[in-house]
Amino acid sequence: METVNNFSSLNLQKDIFVKMSVISAFLTSSLTASGYKIPEQSLSGLALGAANIAAVNGADASYYNPANMAFLDGGKSEVEAFITYVNLPKMSYTDNRGTFYDGESKAENIVAPLFHFVTPTYKEDWRFGFSVVVPGGLAKRWDTPYQASTAKKFSLRIIEANPTAAYKINDWASFGFGARAVYSMGEVASDANGVGQPVKMDMEGDSFDFGYNLALTVKPVEALSLAATYRSKVNLTLEGDADLHLLTYPQYDGSASVEVPLPAVLDLAIAYTFLKKTTVEFVYERVYWSSYKGIDFNFPHESSDPTTAFFGSLKVKNWKDSDTFRLGVTHLASENLKLMAGFTIDKTPAPKNTLAFELPDSNSKNYSAGFEYKLNQDMSIGMAYLFSNKEDRGAVNSNINGTFSDGSAHLVNMSFKYRF
Repeated sequence: METVNNFSSLNLQKDIFVKMSVISAFLTSSLTASGYKIPEQSLSGLALGAANIAAVNGADASYYNPANMAFLDGGKSEVEAFITYVNLPKMSYTDNRGTFYDGESKAENIVAPLFHFVTPTYKEDWRFGFSVVVPGGLAKRWDTPYQASTAKKFSLRIIEANPTAAYKINDWASFGFGARAVYSMGEVASDANGVGQPVKMDMEGDSFDFGYNLALTVKPVEALSLAATYRSKVNLTLEGDADLHLLTYPQYDGSASVEVPLPAVLDLAIAYTFLKKTTVEFVYERVYWSSYKGIDFNFPHESSDPTTAFFGSLKVKNWKDSDTFRLGVTHLASENLKLMAGFTIDKTPAPKNTLAFELPDSNSKNYSAGFEYKLNQDMSIGMAYLFSNKEDRGAVNSNINGTFSDGSAHLVNMSFKYRF
């Protein structure tokens, strides 16, 4: 009976950890917080490392700062369509207990198409926008035995629709707001056969959740822009099916659900333009991850088997609020060529005592650059690149006794902009 309980506990830990990773990945990505995220949702957003709030001046203002839509050329619509390629290289784990526990994750490649649109000015003071973005969409796979026992695979696909509006208060101030509709779909799996425990698990689920965002921009002088944006907390839900096996025998095959708070995010930004050619922007970001206390699974058709009993208990996470610091520089090299570069310091919200293989997060530094070339008065193209370098991180807890290294990400973006 003790062996059966051990098998059950390991399998359940796997599902908790991997399911949590899917949720965590979604949360971090859609909120531009730390963790596995993609806050760069436009050409300028990628090239500037998301330091693109106070001075954003294109169709992507609909997503980054809808208040700025009020200051765009009011006579025309603006659209930006682009595609982002994300490469996550292999990550290594070295355990202090011996080489059997060492592992290496698989490399991942993700392609995310994106879109922004802003209407002409309506009744002089109103402007409307609409963005379709992929704020997160990634996968983590471990085939090495110890890691596969708790995190063999997880994948996440996300699409967010963000309709927005802006109201121009006067010539130097505007207010913006919007609604966030997010669809996410995740798949997770574990296999503990490699560690001598014949336990396997498969789970998949999806979610459709809502929130809102607010924005304010003030331009006390022509060259200076001050902005604040806020994205609300959303209770993210995932509902789907779980298939739990113990000793190769099915233990549970039915529905499962979980609710996790999507923490609020506050961005404060300042941008200044020198000689009408070079704009420098600084962004301070606060993600209120302290609302993420733990994760609790619900099984509507719970039975008396030990697997559902374990899953039904609260798993404490106790994440902390995180800070991100962004610096972006935009320079008009000529009438048709715009150059951009960015640097970001991103702090992780995950404490060491809850670190796991499906989400081995750490502090990171991001370096980015890009260009935009104007083909004519209303049409332009561009490309940007970002490299995210994660710090090595060691931890000792119930599952980890070692160090994660080689964590990084490469993002490449190609964009087309048109005004009509």
